[in-house]
Amino acid sequence: MTTITDEKKPRTAPPEVRRKQLIDATIICIARNCISGTTLAAIAKEAGLSMGLVSFHFKSKDILLSETLKYLTEEHRELWMQDARCDNLSAARKLRSIVDAQFHPRICSRKKLAVWFAFFGEAAHRKSYRATSSQIDMERQKVCASLFSDIIAEGSYMGMDGENVALTLEGLFDGFWLNMLMYPAKFSREESIRQVLAYLEMMFPQHFANQIL
Repeated sequence: MTTITDEKKPRTAPPEVRRKQLIDATIICIARNCISGTTLAAIAKEAGLSMGLVSFHFKSKDILLSETLKYLTEEHRELWMQDARCDNLSAARKLRSIVDAQFHPRICSRKKLAVWFAFFGEAAHRKSYRATSSQIDMERQKVCASLFSDIIAEGSYMGMDGENVALTLEGLFDGFWLNMLMYPAKFSREESIRQVLAYLEMMFPQHFANQIL
């Protein structure tokens, strides 16, 4: 398996390039050793950079961890927001894009899933996870709730609430992410999308029929 240290790097590079190298190395190290087993020395070695450069760009391990989580959060948000902010798309099309973004290979890799759950699972870093990610999670949930409310109105679906459906969707996302991390032989990105779309088709047959792969 090729790692960051296998790649040749220029002797000098812009600060943003070095910071990205260190964040990528941090993701690899956390996925391999969890947060508690990840050290600045290990990150430096994985990135192929000196400890001096690590300290120059990130003053402490906690700052580097925080920036890594922020990077993952913003990467995820940018992907699911691409279609959600388009006025010319239907509510159903926007929701389908949000589902696809949740399981996009760039976001939903075993390496990155391991990092997400490392932050969520380790008590010492759970507060940082909530501070960085909760606002983005709530934003996506509110967007989905609004879109579901539009669909409920369009289809005259009776006895349904957009916020409740959005909460269920978030639960499905989290559950499938965890299953993909823990049982990769049984759960895949493609099958997870199929299951989520099956739920949406059951709830809103007029809007999500024939979307299952």
